Amino acid sequence: MNRTLVYAIAIVLALNAPTLAQDAAIGEKLFTQCKACHLIGDATGNKSGPTLNNLFGRVPGTLEGYNFSPAMVAFGEENGAWTPELFTEYIANPRKIVRGTKMAFAGVRQPDRIEHLKAFLLTHSPDYQTAE
Repeated sequence: MNRTLVYAIAIVLALNAPTLAQDAAIGEKLFTQCKACHLIGDATGNKSGPTLNNLFGRVPGTLEGYNFSPAMVAFGEENGAWTPELFTEYIANPRKIVRGTKMAFAGVRQPDRIEHLKAFLLTHSPDYQTAE
């Protein structure tokens, strides 16, 4: 394939790819289903689920002031801090990944929706550093 064609394809793909901001905006809309149990942003505190501010980088089951299930505490001890990858695995089927979790939500199965939710949650995890 000639170099000009490769560059043209790369430019078209780059121009049509959603930006992180666009993903986060879509994720914010998708987050409305989470608001029944979780707070994020200026509305801080815990509801029936813990606040999701600074989720990434925090070890599951360790947020002070929230009473996690023993299963979630064990999950945190086994897996370490929340990363986008760990979140992807968990949110697809929370009750399968953490048997005994208090979270009753069935999960998000669509990969694009998970990506949007992660982008939104990352905007509320300002101290999280991804591994380069």
